[in-house]
Amino acid sequence: LMSELKAGVLGLGAMGGPMASNLAAAGLLVAVWNRTGEKAAAFAREHDVDVAGSPQELAARCNVVLTCVSADPDLEEVIGLMVPGLEPGDVVVDASTVNPLTAQLLARRLAEDGVAFVDAPVSGGVEGAIRGTLSVMAGGESADIERIRPVLEAISGMVTHMGPVGSGQATKAVNQVIVAGIAEGVCEALALSEKLNLPSVRLLSVLGAGAAGSWFLEHRGASMLENRFDTGFKPALLLKDLKIV
Repeated sequence: LMSELKAGVLGLGAMGGPMASNLAAAGLLVAVWNRTGEKAAAFAREHDVDVAGSPQELAARCNVVLTCVSADPDLEEVIGLMVPGLEPGDVVVDASTVNPLTAQLLARRLAEDGVAFVDAPVSGGVEGAIRGTLSVMAGGESADIERIRPVLEAISGMVTHMGPVGSGQATKAVNQVIVAGIAEGVCEALALSEKLNLPSVRLLSVLGAGAAGSWFLEHRGASMLENRFDTGFKPALLLKDLKIV
C-alpha cells in the first residue's frame, strides 16, 4: 500500500461529485479539478479541500487521481494535460465509461512514465454514487488495484477485479446492454400502463413483486409515471455507451 493515499478527483458531474464527497468523508481527498471552475470552487468550500488550478497541478498534488468524465476524447485530453504533473508510482483510476481500447491505449501511454492505470467504471446510479454503494468493475494489475483499494472502497459497496486493463470497461459495456434493454422495456411498459389507465402505485407494487422487478423499475418507475425526470442518466450518454458496444 502507498504510505499515504492523497487522492484527487477530476470531473465533478452527477457521478463524480458524489464520489468526491465520499472520498472527502473518508479523509482521502486533497484536491479537485472541474472543467467549469465554479462547480469545483463550490465543492472545495463545502468539503474543505483545495481546487487545483489545472489537471497538471492536480496530478502533482496527488498520488491517486480519479477521473470521471463524459466520453473518450475528454478522458484522452485531461490525461494528456495531467501527464507533466504525474510521477512514477502514481495511479490514475478512471471511473468514466469509455471504450476498452481507449483504456488500454492510455495505460500504455502512462506506463512509459511509470504511472499505473486502472479502469474502474461503476454501476448503481446517482443514488449509488451518493450513498457510496456503487459496484466497481476494475481492470488492471492486482498490485495497482490493491494500492488504491481504500479509494475504491470509499466510493463503492463492491469492488470486483475483472482482469487486465480494459476488462473493467468491457464489463461496463456488457452492463450497459442490460441497462439499456431494461430501460427500454420498462419505459414501453409504463407508457402502455398509462394508456390503459392502470393505478400506478398498485401497478408498481405488483410488477416489482414478480419477474418484472428490476433496479430500474424500482428506482425510476414512480418518478417517470409522475413525469419527473430530474434524477438519472442522460439518454445521450447511454447512446454513447451503446455505440461503444
